[in-house]
Amino acid sequence: MITNLKQGERLDDLQLNGLEIIQDPARFCFGVDAVLLSDFTRIKKGETVLDMGTGTGILPILLSAKSQGGHFTGLEIQEESADMARRSVRHNGLQQKIEIITGDIKKAAEIFKLAFFDVIVTNPPYMLDNHGLQNEQDAKSIARHEILCSLDDILRESGKLLQESKGRFYMIHKPFRIAEILIKMNTYKIEPKRIQFIHPYIDKEPTMVMIEGIKGGKSRVKVEPPVIMYERYRSEVN
Repeated sequence: MITNLKQGERLDDLQLNGLEIIQDPARFCFGVDAVLLSDFTRIKKGETVLDMGTGTGILPILLSAKSQGGHFTGLEIQEESADMARRSVRHNGLQQKIEIITGDIKKAAEIFKLAFFDVIVTNPPYMLDNHGLQNEQDAKSIARHEILCSLDDILRESGKLLQESKGRFYMIHKPFRIAEILIKMNTYKIEPKRIQFIHPYIDKEPTMVMIEGIKGGKSRVKVEPPVIMYERYRSEVN
């Protein structure tokens, strides 16, 4: 039984190998995008994995159960979220596989050894600006808007930290930014290799896109069959 929950926190069942995660609804709770990205990501046995902007640690926890990766690191700038992630790691007995580090994505290449990671994953803030925000220090605002880091920051630092010619990058984002994403991946020599769109219904536009890239890879990209989230049911009156 967990005894280290703080005020406002709850313990959620991940429905996977008995794993649970500590979350605070007043801050930010993970969504289906994290689960989808964990399914899309390919990790080989013994590989080292970095999650850029890990939040409460959902991706390292899921990926540790879904793969045979050797070690997972979560980088998170908000100490309150990083603390929840560390407590979730301890609660699940994953201290030997997962490490949570408090730090700034913009300085990731100063925190970690260059060209060290086999895989980098990220579920970054989707929104371009902070127009209309009441509080730029609010945890939910930071998770959704590019307040503390930008797309360029993530790809620049990932390009430095991925192993040359084999390091793999995985991201989930919004389709309206795909042109920018692909251009910046090219800028930092992360070649797009696999793209998969996520649609709420088969007849609706995609709401998310997942992209795999390889550091220093050759130019060839595969578009995977789309993920359809829901089946639409229609009733007819005779």
